[in-house]
Amino acid sequence: MILAVDIGNSNIAFGIYDQRWVHQWRLSTVANKTLDEYAIQLRSLFANEAIPLSAIEQIVMSSVVPPLTATFQRMLARLTQQQPLVINTSLRTGLSIAIDNPYELGTDLLANAVAGHQLTKTDCVVVDFGTALSVVTVSKAGEIQGVSIAPGLESAMKALSTNTAQLPFVPLTSPPSVLGKNTTHAIQSGIVFGYVGLVEGLVGRIEKELGHPVEIVATGGLAEVITPLTNRFSRVEPWLTLNGLRLIASLN
Repeated sequence: MILAVDIGNSNIAFGIYDQRWVHQWRLSTVANKTLDEYAIQLRSLFANEAIPLSAIEQIVMSSVVPPLTATFQRMLARLTQQQPLVINTSLRTGLSIAIDNPYELGTDLLANAVAGHQLTKTDCVVVDFGTALSVVTVSKAGEIQGVSIAPGLESAMKALSTNTAQLPFVPLTSPPSVLGKNTTHAIQSGIVFGYVGLVEGLVGRIEKELGHPVEIVATGGLAEVITPLTNRFSRVEPWLTLNGLRLIASLN
């Protein structure tokens, strides 16, 4: 069995792979939580599914939260007796990276690119709806051609409610109309429909610059908010990042 771990700014995703994905979970990211606290949570997840920790034969991990990287390395090694493979851009991925400084590329975006390329086998764009909205473009030949990054939906919502005196934090769901009739629907209209336009606009510009259409893949915890509102996505893969980690582990 392979354990894949994706440590993001808002959530930590776990997946167990044994010829297929057999279990997947998300936990909230808490940067100051201790090794022992995370160990208790992970033990509980495994126990609930009656999976012994000793069944894990390989661990692959991506982290964009530096304070948690070493914590998880030690915690996972202690629980499973396996040293995690921590993803970085120096590993074999099957892709080339055509950006100014490949070391700036987030390891979650690298995993998305690997999984998107393997899934589509053609020119593709992976849109990840996470703490940040990230858009990575990969050519059919396996070249990461560039990235676009914007605040994620929750980040935009938090910024709006934090920096304005009278606007509350509201649920990230689609309102009944783009013409908001109350404060909640007005904010939902601006954020949700606004991000539909943002994604469609970015993808349109990418296709115009490349000179041809591309396949669009959505992933991330908030993909389900936006994908029903546009026909631009050919695939929705909520756990795409974990699959990318698994694929990179298989090459290393």
